[in-house]
Amino acid sequence: MVRVLFVCLGNICRSPMAEAVFRDLVKREQLQDVIEVDSAGTGHWHEGNTPHAGTREKLESENISWDGILARQVREEDWDVFDYIVPMDSSNVRNLRKLNKDAPIVKLMEYVPNPKEVDVPDPYMTDNFDYTYELVVEGCHHLLKRIKEDKSL
Repeated sequence: MVRVLFVCLGNICRSPMAEAVFRDLVKREQLQDVIEVDSAGTGHWHEGNTPHAGTREKLESENISWDGILARQVREEDWDVFDYIVPMDSSNVRNLRKLNKDAPIVKLMEYVPNPKEVDVPDPYMTDNFDYTYELVVEGCHHLLKRIKEDKSL
């Protein structure tokens, strides 16, 4: 089983959006038996909450399910469980490095050749869920391609 963890600050906007989008892509490619997806935040403020209303609305408008997604904080055991830890921005990378300085961490946009952005902007601050969604979809497609190549799927 290949396990992917998307990470943002509070786990209510970007990382749950990426989890839902990636889960949808995995299902479409009929890889749900070999790829598991989750998301977490580096902060604890929203633990147990559903995704932000803007994230839910955007996913619903794209017919992508967010069922079962609840915010949680990154846990120590995540380093042992997940094969791919994928933060949304440089701040998330710094926060993750404080928890585990040696873990392989690659930002979502680093999987995209010639990305428009190096970081996925936080729609909690920008209120632009459409643009965040556009970047997340692009990054998720390239990440899935990389996983399929890495794992010969």
